[in-house]
Formats: sequence, structure tokens, C-alpha cells
Amino acid sequence: MWTIRLAGTADADAIWAILEPVIRAGATYTLPRDLSREDALTYWFSAGHEVFVAEEGGQVAGTYFLHPNQKGGGAHVANCGYMTAAQATSRGVARAMCLHSLEHARSRGYRAMQFNFVVSTKERAVRLWQHLGFAIVGRLPEAFEHPSLGFVDAFVMYRML
Repeated sequence: MWTIRLAGTADADAIWAILEPVIRAGATYTLPRDLSREDALTYWFSAGHEVFVAEEGGQVAGTYFLHPNQKGGGAHVANCGYMTAAQATSRGVARAMCLHSLEHARSRGYRAMQFNFVVSTKERAVRLWQHLGFAIVGRLPEAFEHPSLGFVDAFVMYRML
């Protein structure tokens, strides 16, 4: 159903259309809510990030990046950031991107994947990550200031590949 491919500069508008509402909402990413298009795309396409898009029928419905979580002795652990277009919610795009990222990370020689900061109120994502084998290995009490809920916990999630 979902085709996942490496993103290029031609995908910038479609990726921005996904990033902007998520960033402006301020409920899941630790990015400034007033982040400019240029700065958001520079962050998403940072050096060392492999960026992918998920599409169906030529319409981009999600994007993710993959990179080493740390340098040196921690470079064997991957990290990803995922965003799904609002209109694609509950259609399996996040699951498809995560499964793709796990397989791609494995093919790149990573031995594990770590999510450093999963906002606890993003319950559907937490359940999905757990269903896909991630364990909550740390809780960061009141580490995220949610725009409507105030200070909420964030999780560190991890799984071996």
C-alpha cells in the first residue's frame, strides 16, 4: 500500500506540508513552534540524515529520517524522527515507515534503534512503538512542556535489531 523511497530536494514542499502543522502544534517535537520553513527543512535534511517519504498514488503522506543516535562508540545505534500528514493518520503510514526504518537500519549495520524523546501524551505512537518491539527504558519526568497539558513526561524507547 505505502511506497517508501529516499527523499530529495523535489520533495521539500510535500515534506514542509507535513512538518509545518506538527511543528506549529508544538505537542510532539522539541522544536520551536515558530520555526521557519527553511530552518525546519535544514533540520530535517541535516547532514547525516537519510530522509525518506511514504507515498501512495504519488501523494506524500509521511516522512522520516534515520541517522546514528550518537557518534563514536554509540554509532551502532540508530535514531529516527517520523511525521505523518494529518490526512494519513490511522492509515498505517507510521507503522509502514517504522518497519521500513528498522529494516533499513539493519541493512546499514545498526544493531539497535533508540528514540530519545517520545512525548508520553502521544499514546497511539507509544503503543505502536511498543507493538513493534520498543521498550520504554527511561522516563524523563515533566521533560516536555505541552501547549495545553503543561509539563508531561517523555520516554526513551529502545529495541535491538
